[in-house]
Amino acid sequence: MPAAYQENFNVIRSMTAFARVQESNEAGSIIWEVRSVNHRYLEPNIKLPEDFRHLEPEIRKLLAKYLTCGKVDLGLRYQLEQQQQGGIKLNQDIVLNLRKVEQQVLNIVHEGSKLSVADILGWPGVISDTEQDYTSLNKLALSSLKTALRQLQQGRETEGNALDELIRSRCAQISAIVADLRKHRPEMMTALREKWEANLDEKLKQWRETANENRLEQELVMLAQKLDVDEELDRLDTHVAEVGNVLERDEAVGRRLDFLMQELNREANTLGSKSQDSRTTQQAIDLKVLIEQMREQVQNIE
Repeated sequence: MPAAYQENFNVIRSMTAFARVQESNEAGSIIWEVRSVNHRYLEPNIKLPEDFRHLEPEIRKLLAKYLTCGKVDLGLRYQLEQQQQGGIKLNQDIVLNLRKVEQQVLNIVHEGSKLSVADILGWPGVISDTEQDYTSLNKLALSSLKTALRQLQQGRETEGNALDELIRSRCAQISAIVADLRKHRPEMMTALREKWEANLDEKLKQWRETANENRLEQELVMLAQKLDVDEELDRLDTHVAEVGNVLERDEAVGRRLDFLMQELNREANTLGSKSQDSRTTQQAIDLKVLIEQMREQVQNIE
């Protein structure tokens, strides 16, 4: 990442933004339109008028300086000032020579019609367009592009701030759900234990003669271990805390956040698969909804 860009990277940036800049000088006016959307790498699509195509290498350097990723559509339009617009230049020497040659031919053949005005104007080299000097407009194009890219970055930062708030809000909701699960876990386990005891008591009656008195307790311990979700809850808290840490980093964080969304989703899935009560099942679903909402937004973060 270019140093100049890295120094200014102190906020979360979205990859979705639009900028339009119009500037003028004595030669004419320049209009840049730049639109970016999310993409894993920097993919520029540059549309330039023929007279500005030689600027493309410099334009690509500027894009790489200001942006690190995103699909970028960039277009340039221009308008020359009236006095700068090309005119028609008449080459009088060629016209005079044509007349002399025409007269010489008529002196020899003594017949034939003279050249018409249309014939003369259509003769190669008789008229030509005035050559334009685009030096001033070229400089204006590059300077105004810098303005457009800075404007684009401001738009990305504004959108990024909104994404930052959204992600932090969802993380807070996830933490609240995890805290609620922990709070009601003992109550839920007690209710499940009573249910398991009732079910197992029926089974124990069928083989009580061969079963020892600790069999019921062993079955309950095995089931409790199988349904233990303390590790999943701990990892959810850990991942949420890491999301907060990543949002504070002075660098592009989109890929790291995307990885954390995958980890959060994995823990929510495991929690749901271990659930034995409707409350935990519903909270596991709520977690997955919140994580999916974040994951969709993370795709837009640079």
